[in-house]
Amino acid sequence: MSEVTREQVDALLKEVEDRYVGKDLVAANEIKDVDIKGDSVFVRIQQGYPAGEYRDELAQEIKQKLESDPAINQAEVTIEQNVVAHTVQKSLKRIEGVKNIIAIASGKGGVGKSTTAVNLALALAADGATVGMLDADIYGPSQPRMLGISGQPESKDGKTLEPMENYNIKAMSIGFLVEEDTPMIWRGPMVTQALEQLLNDTNWGDLDYLIVDLPPGTGDTQLTLSQKIPVSGAVIVTTPQDIALLDARKGLKMFEKVEVPVLGVVENMSIHICSECGHAEHIFGEGGGKRMAEESDVEYLGALPLDLTICQQADAGKPTVVSEPDSKNTELYKEISRKMAAKLAEQGKDYSTKFPNIVIQNT
Repeated sequence: MSEVTREQVDALLKEVEDRYVGKDLVAANEIKDVDIKGDSVFVRIQQGYPAGEYRDELAQEIKQKLESDPAINQAEVTIEQNVVAHTVQKSLKRIEGVKNIIAIASGKGGVGKSTTAVNLALALAADGATVGMLDADIYGPSQPRMLGISGQPESKDGKTLEPMENYNIKAMSIGFLVEEDTPMIWRGPMVTQALEQLLNDTNWGDLDYLIVDLPPGTGDTQLTLSQKIPVSGAVIVTTPQDIALLDARKGLKMFEKVEVPVLGVVENMSIHICSECGHAEHIFGEGGGKRMAEESDVEYLGALPLDLTICQQADAGKPTVVSEPDSKNTELYKEISRKMAAKLAEQGKDYSTKFPNIVIQNT
């Protein structure tokens, strides 16, 4: 019987695609080790994003593909997750311990950005990532309520804050420091300074992802934030409505100007399904987010329905991903979060911490 070769194994692995990366395993550079012993093959795969239960599905698919070759009697597949740090804006340095910051933005308010942000953060955590959430909306902080967290953060040293935590998410928000019904009557520079402090003076620890729920719009605050927060990528949330799309395009252009890669577009409130009769209706128009993504040459990450339960669950402090982990809506959030993280995994890596600091001394 002929010996199994590495070329043979690679040819078979080329026929298996990582669904969220959109490439075969060889092209995606996910094969880390191949060990051939007679007619047995051991393959080690490494994904650059948290894939949750998809890992088992992919391992099974690889095993079946390899064992479909008559020369291979047995195939063993292990899949690991390895989230690495990616590059940020040239003028900024990454925050110690935080590998990647992803900004969730929208050109206008009322498109469900905060609800989308919290569910994407929870989806990443459910898939095996360590995740934090920074609520950057000083005027309308909603993450304390959505994450079901009340109370104030501790400061052990009088200078830095310990993040609040729930559902395996570390969170910080101005909402933890002021009463829920207290308006923030601040001008732009104060807002920016407060946000920088919330970001830099919080002991985040080690995080794979810090999700930043940006305030809506493309004004002074957003621009300053995108210039001062070391962001690895941004996601634009819109509805299919033309007015929302107009503003979403502005948000996209803003990130391009400050050299933050846009990981993709999420179309929220895409379709409404009547709870009484099951009739599906595109209340805000159809396919706008997809068209915008195509025109702007960015990824279309997916669509979310206009569903009352999503809204009610977020308001009650138990967002969809934690209150209904096996629901269709949770599956949609996971699909989007995996695509988003896989897209980020393709970006340039940050090697700055790998190099030693060179100090020149006069002797």
